[in-house]
Amino acid sequence: MIEAVVDTLRPLLGDRVSTAAAVREHHGRDEGWHPPAPPDAVVFAESTEDVVAVVRACSSSGVPVIPFGVGTSLEGNIAAIRGGLTIDLSRMTSVLEVNVDDLDCRVQAGVTRAALNRVVARDGLFFPIDPGADATLGGMAATRASGTNAVRYGTMKDNVLGLTAVLADGAVVRTGTRAKKSSAGYDLTRLLVGSEGTLGVITEVALRLYGLPEVIGGAVCSFATLDGAVRTVIEAIQLGIPVARLELLDEVQVDACNRYSGIDLPVTPLLLVEFHGSPAAVDDQAAAFAGLAAGHGGDGWRWSTDAAERERLWTARHEAYYAAKAMRPNALAIPTDVCVPISRLAQCILETRADIDASGLTAPIVGHVGDGNFHVLVLFDPTDAEEVASAHRLNERVIVRAQALGGTCTGEHGIGCGKLEFMAGEHDPTALAMMASIKRALDPGGIMNPGKVIPHVEG
Repeated sequence: MIEAVVDTLRPLLGDRVSTAAAVREHHGRDEGWHPPAPPDAVVFAESTEDVVAVVRACSSSGVPVIPFGVGTSLEGNIAAIRGGLTIDLSRMTSVLEVNVDDLDCRVQAGVTRAALNRVVARDGLFFPIDPGADATLGGMAATRASGTNAVRYGTMKDNVLGLTAVLADGAVVRTGTRAKKSSAGYDLTRLLVGSEGTLGVITEVALRLYGLPEVIGGAVCSFATLDGAVRTVIEAIQLGIPVARLELLDEVQVDACNRYSGIDLPVTPLLLVEFHGSPAAVDDQAAAFAGLAAGHGGDGWRWSTDAAERERLWTARHEAYYAAKAMRPNALAIPTDVCVPISRLAQCILETRADIDASGLTAPIVGHVGDGNFHVLVLFDPTDAEEVASAHRLNERVIVRAQALGGTCTGEHGIGCGKLEFMAGEHDPTALAMMASIKRALDPGGIMNPGKVIPHVEG
């Protein structure tokens, strides 16, 4: 079947259709720990029309279609677990419009977060969703990405105004308007945001923009205990201190970042904090937060509005995953990403820390704790069966605990194929059946990124 699809597409797309082994292998592997699963062919799309042609060809032959941005996902979201054809959208890099007065823009799916910010910074604007990796905005929409700024600016679901997507039969749907709110019909935009390519291939994204803050102030505060750091976060959020970024690193992660990124922070639990606003507002917010931190054993408060210093620290935070992996160069890492209500954050993190200590594994904790989201980077030797089993047990305990506390198995990485087994612990049978019905209605042939997000759905 794939041969017929390739033969159909080559006259239309030429050398942008590839069956080369190296190209296929690259597109079957993400940044996570799951085994790679290369597609049978890869097409490099440059327009919505290219995607339509590919999807129609695949639909007529029953060939699976897997969207691909730059491969920064972590839960096997882009793995071609049932073969098929990958559509690489990374060449769709046009910023189609920027509406300065209305604080919005429209981009092709392959535009990256950093590329968009370089363009809109000329007008004093920025797009705040920052997952760490320089992911494509289409991929960020498809996985409902979040990141370090989510505590103030929300996640992708809060900042996508509309989408253009190609459905399983090759039809093009355009959702949303440029209005900031609407009550007109079903919210198809939010249906597609987070669907991970299982309902359609996103080719364009309309996004909210924000004015660059007058002042950005950042601070680092070390704590004697993990409990003190977490309880500072809880109080700050409950009191409404408007932090823009609020990140937790435990002492294991701090040590890893020091070694990997060449920084020199005290090897204790710490918070990275950032405030946005006017000079007076930022100073007041920082002083209020510093007072809370001091009450919970915070020490060494380092405050700065120097852009270079902030960038150095946030770069180290964004490199945390690679810093953790560098602690055991031949190990793999399960970067789980649970999220819980803020009132349950301390319990969840402290019980998780106890589980890590009992397991004997190396597993740093890091997270966007301002919205209750944290990651455990569980390192294990893939050749050691006992370590593999222990790592999976630890990962499962973290997830099950978060769900029992009213949280979720994934705050931002998505389900992919890696977290399918935990969907039933989060959604009742009726909700799962409703999701399956939507999937079958929009993708009756089951060709759109099959085996992801929704358990046990076939075409």
